[in-house]
Amino acid sequence: MIVFQLIQKPQKRGAEIFAAQLSEKLQKLGHRVVLISLFEGVCDLPFSGEIIHLNRPLSKRWFDISGWKKLAQLVKEYKPDLVQCNAGDTLKFAVLSKLIFGWKSSIVARNASTVSGYIKSNSTRKINEFLYSKTDAIISVSEYSKKDLNQLFPATKNKTTVIPIGVENQIIHKVDWKEAENSSFNIIHVGGFTFEKNHKGLLNIWKLFLKEQPDANLHLFGDGPLRQEMENLVTLDGLQSSVIFYGWVANPLDYIAKADVLVLPSIIEGLPGVLLEAMFCKTIVVANNVGGISEIIQSNETGFLAEKGDEREFASLMKNAIDLNTNAITNKAYNLVEEHFSNDYIAQQFEKTYLKISNGKN
Repeated sequence: MIVFQLIQKPQKRGAEIFAAQLSEKLQKLGHRVVLISLFEGVCDLPFSGEIIHLNRPLSKRWFDISGWKKLAQLVKEYKPDLVQCNAGDTLKFAVLSKLIFGWKSSIVARNASTVSGYIKSNSTRKINEFLYSKTDAIISVSEYSKKDLNQLFPATKNKTTVIPIGVENQIIHKVDWKEAENSSFNIIHVGGFTFEKNHKGLLNIWKLFLKEQPDANLHLFGDGPLRQEMENLVTLDGLQSSVIFYGWVANPLDYIAKADVLVLPSIIEGLPGVLLEAMFCKTIVVANNVGGISEIIQSNETGFLAEKGDEREFASLMKNAIDLNTNAITNKAYNLVEEHFSNDYIAQQFEKTYLKISNGKN
């Protein structure tokens, strides 16, 4: 098969990294995969195959005839069996290109989050309903994401399947904490500084946790539009000595493996890969019970779950995570990832789904 994988831009974000990793696995399975980024960005993606950068200006994301024409020309040249749209504006870009320029390749939408969390108006709902109606198939990252999408847009029910995100089997390297080697406990959060990740809530949780465990540090990995605001809040609350900002790093898995606990107090999620990475590293996880997280984290079995908004419960579970012997939990979590969430296995599930779509159109 020939597959186009569309991403928003080259960046160290879960959607783009997974699309690149998936492309690499599909290529090794014998398929021709072309990774196409729509907007300008600078990032080395983990894909050894062909990458095409359209470098479209983000200011034209709502109306870009030239960009849609460029994609149509690539479809005409490569004749892909399908075009997979990975989050962001990629679905809109592909659907409008196909409608205007009349190409025939199948469009597959990857639903990697909880769509209803982003629908703030009736017009937004109508636009998304229209875009999803033009897809040939939808691959949701979790059962929760699938149910959310199907309830919001009932017409998607018969063309939605579930394939979770996967984890790359990597070698763990030795790394050093930034300014925190003398801390007794090191807690890590990995994620972009966006509203979904709930960094403000995390700071509230951290203040509660420090009352019980003052000899600890919180390591924040990632970047994004809310980072400066969070740095200002850390200074305002006098937390500079225990909250450390790293920005984006090339090897977050190494730090996840070194941490005592990984925390994820998000308010919106699909199925976050960072939890699977922590489970792979045998690092105990404390997360909010949102999206499809409960499909991989069961409290006291593969990690700890707090209800969204209950910051005291979250802080208490963090204390449990460092006080209790969690070897049985982390071993069970690791076995779950090894059996069901390796990228090799996940790529085979995508391949089977692609073949069904292709055969269904023949």
